[in-house]
Amino acid sequence: MARHEIRIGEISDYLGVRKATVSDKINGHYKFSFDDAVRIKRKFFPALDIEYLFANDEVEKAG
Repeated sequence: MARHEIRIGEISDYLGVRKATVSDKINGHYKFSFDDAVRIKRKFFPALDIEYLFANDEVEKAG
């Protein structure tokens, strides 16, 4: 997000949720729904793979 100068507030506004909700999801407390992940990728990170954007340590360790 920092490399693309995207702020949590931009994503929360786009999804129509609180900043704290997006922050909790980014920090791994909750998961993004598939639909929200696709929307975020298409709007803010169209050139990046969804797997790269939403990878987490648990998935990488299992693979």
